[in-house]
Amino acid sequence: MNLPISLTLLRIFFVPLVVVLLLTTGHNMDLWAVGVFLLAATTDLLDGYLARKRSQVTTLGILLDPIADKLLTSAAFISLVYLHLVAAWMAVIIIGREFAVSGLRAIASAEGFTLEVSELGKTKMVSQVVAITVIVLEKRHPLLRPLGDVLLWMVVLFALASAAQYFFSFWKRLDVRIKRRASIRRVVLRTGEKEREEKDVAAH
Repeated sequence: MNLPISLTLLRIFFVPLVVVLLLTTGHNMDLWAVGVFLLAATTDLLDGYLARKRSQVTTLGILLDPIADKLLTSAAFISLVYLHLVAAWMAVIIIGREFAVSGLRAIASAEGFTLEVSELGKTKMVSQVVAITVIVLEKRHPLLRPLGDVLLWMVVLFALASAAQYFFSFWKRLDVRIKRRASIRRVVLRTGEKEREEKDVAAH
């Protein structure tokens, strides 16, 4: 197991700790929650950077990295809904998008290709991290609430836009594969027909 994948797994292990800190009432628990959450989010930057720098980009890492991101942000949003800091319908859209894209990645993998993280997807992740951080700190700093609301709407918009982009990319690549398979099948059929014709001529 290389270092980038280890960092990705570490981000997954941070998820329950973030939830516990968010849901625990106490002195400075919100600061602890934000600190651990940001530390976990930082591993998302490090694992990709190290994977590229060390030439350790693997299929496992490409598949595992977005899963770790989704677990971290989804757990945080669910906790914020429980704390009545985020509207449930917004969390449903954001988290539903994560499940939809994960399912799409699984189908793509079964078809023999990988959907890599897009720039819009990366922007969505950054916006989620910033929004969650601001929303958690709203109780301590009420003036942050308008900013938190704006950021949350941005997250919803980025989630929908990036989902549409992934589905478009998936169908485009799937269409290319289907056409390629059809082309190969036609070549095989023509070759078979040609061989049968040659055998018929030889028989006569």
